[in-house]
Amino acid sequence: MLALLPVRARAAMVVPLACAAALTGCSGGGGGSASSASPSRAASPSTGGAVITIKDFAFHPATVTVAPGTKVTVTNKDAATHTVTATADKAFDTGQVKSGQTVTFTAPARPGSYPYICTIHPTMNGSLTVR
Repeated sequence: MLALLPVRARAAMVVPLACAAALTGCSGGGGGSASSASPSRAASPSTGGAVITIKDFAFHPATVTVAPGTKVTVTNKDAATHTVTATADKAFDTGQVKSGQTVTFTAPARPGSYPYICTIHPTMNGSLTVR
């Protein structure tokens, strides 16, 4: 049927159809995720909360201040596996966060300062302040 239409009419129909097909392909209906974390541990910073990035064997930022019960998202951009583990009271521990993985934990409900380290690389340290 398109072959019977003038060239301009065919172009006017094909361009919108191609755009619609492209938009449908990018609708997010079942594509994969960049995170290799299990769904219960993965999170998006857009849901609110704080973000800690692990890069070059350091926590960025090294000091984070949050409200009690805030979700904290941790993304490991290093090639090595790391942890984000409170040094006292077992207040939080991400467990092992592999390269490229994103996980979340919930900040303690009690206000205070919570120093943390990577238990695999103890020279890596940071601090979570809950206010």
